[in-house]
Amino acid sequence: MLAIFLTTLTITAPVFAMLFLGALLKRINWIDDSFIHTASALVFNVTMPALLFLGIIHADLNSALKPALLIYFSVATLVCFALAWGWAIVRCPRADRGIYTQGAFRGNNAVIGLALAASLYGDYGISLGAILAALVILLYNTLSTIVLAVYSPVIKSDPWSICKSVLSNPLIISVIAAVPFAYFQIRLPGWLETSGGYLAQMTLPLALICIGGTLSLAAMRKSGGLALSSSLVKMIGLPVLATTGAWLWGFRGAELGVLFLYFASPTAASSFVMARAANGNHELAAAIIVITTLMAAMTTNIGIFVLQWGGWI
Repeated sequence: MLAIFLTTLTITAPVFAMLFLGALLKRINWIDDSFIHTASALVFNVTMPALLFLGIIHADLNSALKPALLIYFSVATLVCFALAWGWAIVRCPRADRGIYTQGAFRGNNAVIGLALAASLYGDYGISLGAILAALVILLYNTLSTIVLAVYSPVIKSDPWSICKSVLSNPLIISVIAAVPFAYFQIRLPGWLETSGGYLAQMTLPLALICIGGTLSLAAMRKSGGLALSSSLVKMIGLPVLATTGAWLWGFRGAELGVLFLYFASPTAASSFVMARAANGNHELAAAIIVITTLMAAMTTNIGIFVLQWGGWI
């Protein structure tokens, strides 16, 4: 448990450092709203697709395929998404429902979830985490695109337009394009992979600087109630529900532990990028990311303690 706590702090400390840097740069006028808008578009259209593509082509999908785990994660994610959306309809004004829903179900599994799984289970945790990587990315981006399109002022919400929005999403395109490379173990030329790596490494720092530049005390106060509500759903309500379902399904040991860590991860920074692309309430998205990241150090450790105390992981 101490190892999980220290790992969580190790992961989240650089995140908050970059958020603070973004806020500081905005405060001293080294970046402005125009920069944040342009940089967010760059992350959404270029650097994050590069990150996802390279991450997937390096995964060994042939040896990491576990149907029961994939089926449960898919079902649980769809249920959590439906519950979050339903609660958003009850809880939020219409314009904020897409942002609230995305913040409540979309976890930062590619960075925090996988790192915590590796800390708890070593190489086996990495293997189990890799099983879910491509599925996580595809599910989260598809569902986020749908719910944001329904409430976006710039995206048409009829079924055909939503379908086109999903299929034209750069993040989803990168996932679909990467799967054949991973499955058939096709490798890119060294120079191309290195260039893609440069772009991929820009993703998280640039996205976090944009989030930090968006945050302000006034914005936090304005979206505080909704942000806290979405964060509680993300960090307590849905992890408890999904992990209980996994236990009832029969998962035990590392599989149950990794599922818990994935459902209990804080909201992904990419939710802010997608909120900006959909011209949604990106201040609310940024606040949810900050609050869930703060909560993760406590809720993750409590969850691991309970599961270990019960002898289930």
